[in-house]
Amino acid sequence: MAKFSQGGRQAGGSVQRDESSTKKFFNQLPNLLRTDGGEGGDGKGRFLIISSRRSRIVFPVASVVAALLLGAVFIALSGHDPVAAYASLFMEAFGSVNGITDTLVKAAPLLLAGVGLVVAYKSSIWTIGAEGQILFGALAAVWLGLNLKGVPGALLIPTIMVASFLAGAGLAMVAGVLKAKIGVNEIITTLMLNNIASYFILYLVSGPMKTPEVGYNQTRIITSEAFLPILVQNTRLHAGVLLAILAAIFVYILVEKTSLGYKIKAVGHSPKAARYAGISMSRNILIVMFLSGGLAGLAGMGEVLGVHHLLMLDISPGYGYTAILVALLARLNPIATIASAFLFAGLLNGSVAMQRGAGVPSSLVLIIQALVVIFVLASEYATREKR
Repeated sequence: MAKFSQGGRQAGGSVQRDESSTKKFFNQLPNLLRTDGGEGGDGKGRFLIISSRRSRIVFPVASVVAALLLGAVFIALSGHDPVAAYASLFMEAFGSVNGITDTLVKAAPLLLAGVGLVVAYKSSIWTIGAEGQILFGALAAVWLGLNLKGVPGALLIPTIMVASFLAGAGLAMVAGVLKAKIGVNEIITTLMLNNIASYFILYLVSGPMKTPEVGYNQTRIITSEAFLPILVQNTRLHAGVLLAILAAIFVYILVEKTSLGYKIKAVGHSPKAARYAGISMSRNILIVMFLSGGLAGLAGMGEVLGVHHLLMLDISPGYGYTAILVALLARLNPIATIASAFLFAGLLNGSVAMQRGAGVPSSLVLIIQALVVIFVLASEYATREKR
């Protein structure tokens, strides 16, 4: 039974509401979250309302196009041919079967980490810790893959998936507990945890877990029983890509079709209104951090079991940070995150070809990514209005 907060107390003390009154509140919650505060409001509320569903598609696409056009200006200013540069990029990323499959392979960790961030951001929990959680998920996958030899793949792979999910979730829960219990800013803690995870992995791959067979800082290759199945012969396309797509669908159903998802969004829209409804802020923080970290951990698992089959420091070339851009471009829509991840993966996959084919520094792709985010944020402002 939920109790009113201090603002909802009556003179006789705290009031307990039954299930029917709680349902009545949730039916009225969309009206409470309106910018004008509901009927009779003065229009000075702090919440902004999306003005058009169509704009949710048009403006992100326009943002990408604008970013590419402005990126072409930077390429031209650097003394290179923008047409040749973009032709090399898109042909490498999308112009062949191998190019498309490699792009899909890179999209998988971006998608898993991205939909995890969508869950957190929907609840206004601004974690940036996916990078460290990916590393911890990869560490769990490698440790089990090296030590559980002789176990059939049908049992070993699901076991590793669970372990990697829990490893990523466990790291995220450190920040979640600090946020829920004593109000520590999650941006700071997750950023620090990224550094801790990175240096911990560096210690392991250069020390206790380093293979003596090569001079690089990496572990031995895991047992072949743990390799993810290849979906297209003679390519690197592995079953982790399907897992990422299923995860996006799962997150969509969770956020849009369940009571838990409704609570997550309610907290994100108005913590005060959600608290009035009896939603536990601490519990909500722990749930979204657990899910977000676990999905990022699965991204690390996919990189180990599907691509590298070992652990090294740069097993994630910034996937956790790029996933933030993926979630923002998708405007926190789990299904749109699939397309967003594919786009950013294409930029990553084609950047080397752009440098090789047109002489353009691959770092310009980072500028294009940043421009995409800037235009997305600008379009977000343009498509919102106060009522």
